[in-house]
Amino acid sequence: MSRPSTVIATLAGLCIALLALSVSCSTAPKDVATDPAVKTQAFPRQEFEDKIDGNAQRLLKEGREIFRYDSFGSEAFWGDQLHLHQAILRRDKGGVGAGVSARQALQLGLKVDSDKLPRILGEVLKEGSVKLDDPDTTLELLRANSVVGLKGVFDKKNQLVSLGITCALCHSTVDDSYAKGIGRRLDGWPNRDLDVGAIVATAPSLKPMASLLQTSEEKVRQVLKSWGPGRYDAELNHDGKAMRPDGKTAATLLPAAFGLAGQNLHTYAGWGSVPYWNAYVANTQMYGKGTFVDPRLADATKYPVAARSGFANKRDNPDLITPKLAALHFYQLAIPAPQPPKDSYDKEAAERGKAVFTGSAKCATCHVPPLFSEPGWPMHAASEIGIDDFQSNRAPDRRYRTTPLAGLFARSKGGFYHDGRFATLADVVEHYDRFLRLQLNQTQKHDLIEYLKSL
Repeated sequence: MSRPSTVIATLAGLCIALLALSVSCSTAPKDVATDPAVKTQAFPRQEFEDKIDGNAQRLLKEGREIFRYDSFGSEAFWGDQLHLHQAILRRDKGGVGAGVSARQALQLGLKVDSDKLPRILGEVLKEGSVKLDDPDTTLELLRANSVVGLKGVFDKKNQLVSLGITCALCHSTVDDSYAKGIGRRLDGWPNRDLDVGAIVATAPSLKPMASLLQTSEEKVRQVLKSWGPGRYDAELNHDGKAMRPDGKTAATLLPAAFGLAGQNLHTYAGWGSVPYWNAYVANTQMYGKGTFVDPRLADATKYPVAARSGFANKRDNPDLITPKLAALHFYQLAIPAPQPPKDSYDKEAAERGKAVFTGSAKCATCHVPPLFSEPGWPMHAASEIGIDDFQSNRAPDRRYRTTPLAGLFARSKGGFYHDGRFATLADVVEHYDRFLRLQLNQTQKHDLIEYLKSL
């Protein structure tokens, strides 16, 4: 009969010992401070990991919404000052002309998100109805928020009274799954069909731009029309250089906004990181309301227009840009570079071309796989890559960035390099073969091209 009582006594003693141990473990030793920041995150571990997952999902969702639909208050410039919306409206609805039909908008390279189309309007468009030639159809598309990159502002009577732009205007396109120019969004893809200059040139007033550049509205209109599809000049309102020394437009090809994860610098000539460039564009190119600081733009010799405009230290109240930069950055980093169609290149030749890329062609010296750019500071003088220095000299560091190569097929329209000077990949390979004296044979060149097409 004594055995059960002994067991009970033993268990009771064990419990007391464990309790004492737990008390001693949970009490910090004397004279040893506990970091409150660490203590608040220590337990439960799963809860903190859930916070990370939740934060990532939140940033992804918010960033997508910002990228696609946030105008950052830019309608105050494009609509209220340039009156761009009046070019869309017919004269009897407050416009300045015959209005812009949906067909004309598509011809200018604007895209329509089929997922945002009202059902009835979608059926009409799919049938190829003459509704495409009606400016009122354009208004219906804007009301539905389905024109990629354009944000219409409507009053209580549902009348268009202003117009803003979003990141997606230049850095999204559609898959044409519904019709030409109408389909599901492809965020991050540069819209090389979009004629930004021609669209802006339709604005009834270009006085704000002309005043900034200290020239006439007609001259500004001529410059805008000289850009052509898929091109934009993001430095014109800083240095005032509308043309290259050879007489060609200074506008460059719209860059991709996909495959940016792991990339240090953004844009062809560096300038800064992805969030830097987002702030630069949102403030100084989209003319949104926010904060932007870059003392380099205060250099009146290099950037006379920017020095006059105050872009080196721009601070708007309220700031509609800065609170959104983190989520916007996160979403852009989440956009992967697209994979080329399997039938768009010779797989066996591409396998051989990979060895040429990393070996005799020396491509991997700068385009280091799998980033296909350089980890660290990927900047090079024009003399290192055998081209002129006009565009690089417009940037603070006077260098060209090593452009990532993934998804090349999605940005081949308009040519390669910042200004499209090389029409094909074959032209690029021939340039480097001559400049670097690689002495590649025709088979090596062919295989290398097929490998580039596979990236």
